[in-house]
Amino acid sequence: MRNHTAITTFILLGLTDDPKLKVLLFIFLLLTYMLSVTGNLTIITLTLVDPHLKTPMYFFLRNFSFLEVSFTTVCIPRFLYSLSTGDNTVTYNACATQIFFVFLFGATEFFLLAAMSYDRYVAICKPLHYMTIMNNRVCTLLVLSCWLLACWLVIFPPLILGLNIDFYASNVVDHFYRDTTPLMQISCTDIQLLEMMGFISVLVTLLVTLVMMMVSYTYVALIILRIPSISQRKKAFSTCSSHMIMISLSYGSCFFIYLKPSIKQRTSFSKGIAVLNTSVAPLLNTFIYTLWNQQVKKIVSFSTKLMFYFVIQRI
Repeated sequence: MRNHTAITTFILLGLTDDPKLKVLLFIFLLLTYMLSVTGNLTIITLTLVDPHLKTPMYFFLRNFSFLEVSFTTVCIPRFLYSLSTGDNTVTYNACATQIFFVFLFGATEFFLLAAMSYDRYVAICKPLHYMTIMNNRVCTLLVLSCWLLACWLVIFPPLILGLNIDFYASNVVDHFYRDTTPLMQISCTDIQLLEMMGFISVLVTLLVTLVMMMVSYTYVALIILRIPSISQRKKAFSTCSSHMIMISLSYGSCFFIYLKPSIKQRTSFSKGIAVLNTSVAPLLNTFIYTLWNQQVKKIVSFSTKLMFYFVIQRI
């Protein structure tokens, strides 16, 4: 995309033209967005203020919750504005900015999931050295590495090539947010190199992080299977189950959306998956990590009771 291109604004088609469905969609997305932001901010707050949650696992969880809030905020509020006002136009600069942050936050999540799997490997396979290996410096370096890898391996190569795309034929984008696939469909530039670069970047990111997680959890599974006590085995498995569910959700949606042989395909299915990825998945993150984690459940329950106590006292 160049600044001197003939088209400087785009029109987003959204998900539906039915007014009734738009109302239902607006209510659904507004509720999921508010709940996901509230839930993830609650996790961030609890891991910051509660001394029982000052461990590497919750440090990574806090950063993951921040990414979830950032990712859904980049996509959903602007779509809610379009549904409520009917204004589906978006400028070139806003389009480029949203694409940048969508890929930045999304790619960082995958690298962070890999770092979290390494944390679980150390916790279960090397429990006596856990706090020594996963000290504050190591945890901070791992998180910073996730951001840097997302920038250099996923963002900048496709983004630099994408700046050379021209749009002359159409400015109608068949999506509810500014994704690369529908934008490339309306370009009048030869996009084979860009398409191949984007495909390779996504494929390498997904495969590298997936291999890292598979190696970590293979060692974890071998250690867990050697535990003689069934109760201890279940306890060890429960510390990894929530993370494994988040891995399945994240990778499943990305494989459906981005790992396709060509962009010249219908986008209706991809739009449905994108709705789940940008609204439902960040909400599920909150429930998964609270329902599967007894320590977080106890702290949330205690905080809720304490809040109601203060409210009743004031009344």
